[in-house]
Amino acid sequence: MFNDKKVVFSGVQPSGNLTIGNYLGAIRNFSAFSEEYHCYYCVVDEHAITVRQVPADLRRRTYETLALYIACGLDPEKNTLFVQSHVPAHAELGWILDCYTMFGELSRMTQFKDKSAKNADNINAGLFTYPALMAADILLYQTELVPVGVDQKQHLEIARDIAERFNGIYGETFVVPEPYIPPTTGGAKIMSLAEPTKKMSKSDENENAVVRILDSRDTIIRKFKRAVTDSGSEIRCGEGKEGITNLIGIYSCFTGKTTEEIEREFDGKGYGDFKLAVGETCADALTPVREEFDRLIADKAYLESVMVQGAEAAYKSARKTMSKVRRKIGFIELKK
Repeated sequence: MFNDKKVVFSGVQPSGNLTIGNYLGAIRNFSAFSEEYHCYYCVVDEHAITVRQVPADLRRRTYETLALYIACGLDPEKNTLFVQSHVPAHAELGWILDCYTMFGELSRMTQFKDKSAKNADNINAGLFTYPALMAADILLYQTELVPVGVDQKQHLEIARDIAERFNGIYGETFVVPEPYIPPTTGGAKIMSLAEPTKKMSKSDENENAVVRILDSRDTIIRKFKRAVTDSGSEIRCGEGKEGITNLIGIYSCFTGKTTEEIEREFDGKGYGDFKLAVGETCADALTPVREEFDRLIADKAYLESVMVQGAEAAYKSARKTMSKVRRKIGFIELKK
């Protein structure tokens, strides 16, 4: 029933409790594609192990990430929701694409440099070659559109380069994907509340820097009250006002108001009033998500049924691509 629909793919790592950056920049926008596109949303557990994981935590977070997908509005009957490791074709195509990805391309990837600096005792081969696996994730489903933030465009660019290189050698095999930057954020990054020149990161050790989707209402409001700002008092975007600019961006994402509207709304008011307003607005928006998540995470049998259904649907599509790839590169396929 999806043959006439274009394909959207996105994946989220189960490597930490997701932040409002993940929510505003990605997951919240996914449901908008469900009617017009065939959507694959993946919990990318194979990517997560480039950094050492506690196995029990990885399993728990895999369930939690799937539950969050659904709690944020992704209907398993309208979207293919699945776990990466449940579809072996991801790893198989990842290896094949390793052989069509240049060393120089991988060495220029900023995420490899960043993660290497943070995990100096575990700079493994997977950390270096993960862009080929990421390309496999996308190309496996003949994806036309990939929702990305502005900081993720480099990942998609290398996937496009790999697809074009493979197609140039063997003829049309993969759709070359296009980026989709959600208009609600303009691709802007949601920054740390403690260091507003840094992106908000789910792995940040400073809990006051990060607002997580599953934080309680009181916790969310408290974190926004403690958000770092500047020594001024005007609610205005501008150079030297990175903290307030970030808060204005967050408030804009949750309310749909423009920067100019927000500046007028809070004209003459202080930072304390504005921080409280941002915190309450964020908490109000996330309350129904958290309540639905709590209901879902208590029903592991249901989540596992979604995993099975999603893996079967993803496998059917992946099998078609892999059959074509194997034939073109010269592998022998046995008839069963």
